[in-house]
Amino acid sequence: NKPFVGVHHLEAHILMARLFENMDFPFLALLVSGGHCQLLECRGIGQYTILGGTIDDSLGEAYDKTARLLGLQVGGGGGPAVEKLAQLGDPKSIRMTVPMHARKDCDFSYAGLKTNVRRAASKLVQQANLSSVEELSELDKANLAASFQHVAIQHIEQRLKRAMRIVEERSDVRTFALVGGVAANQELRSRLQSLCDDREWKMVVPPPRLCTDQGA
Repeated sequence: NKPFVGVHHLEAHILMARLFENMDFPFLALLVSGGHCQLLECRGIGQYTILGGTIDDSLGEAYDKTARLLGLQVGGGGGPAVEKLAQLGDPKSIRMTVPMHARKDCDFSYAGLKTNVRRAASKLVQQANLSSVEELSELDKANLAASFQHVAIQHIEQRLKRAMRIVEERSDVRTFALVGGVAANQELRSRLQSLCDDREWKMVVPPPRLCTDQGA
């Protein structure tokens, strides 16, 4: 006889930013998780306008697929595994294309970047005369992880800048919330904080333990 409480999964991610921070509506939010990648204008409970979303794969899924491709242990999730490995690599060692670079909207796409990673990995395997990606050296794997993460976040930065311009032109909103499972990524947090500092926006992000599916 317990009461049933319905919780909107994505809204809960967004509202988590307000749990520890004195943050009023309206604000701009970036929701990045295993299944979603969205930029939203948040005006109140149940009042959201989607400025952009993924047209294929989410950022979290791209991290997971990259982790599996590299043969990483993903017990704690593919994102943390790739992030940890990327710290040992050179983010500019392997050239990859920023998704939809010429497309002037706020949508996201990570299917092409996943293909970039696979092709780059296959090229390294051939050059080293190996039989599989898992046989690559730790440095090669680290460079792949770092290059993937660098370009994946560049894509986020480009889309977020565009969304900020849209919001700036029609309101005085200057508060940004980074939420969802991938918001626990420290490199993403650091680079988006720099972007917000440059544009004089306030950035709010929940502690990593509350970026995952809502334990609160």
